[in-house]
Amino acid sequence: MSMMDKLKQMLRGHESQAEQAIDKAGDHVDSKTQNKYSSRVDTAQDKLKEQLRRDQGNPPPPQA
Repeated sequence: MSMMDKLKQMLRGHESQAEQAIDKAGDHVDSKTQNKYSSRVDTAQDKLKEQLRRDQGNPPPPQA
């Protein structure tokens, strides 16, 4: 079993907590870089959340 498979298994059932952690980590990076890379951090957060939903079998939300 690969490390990614183990992580996916650990996250199963804790998707909302994982999304909160992604947001918190992004906010921390923004504060440390004084929002210099804010748009890139936001993009990374969105992609991580999409991947998390995809790995858990949930479709991504519709784009607004």
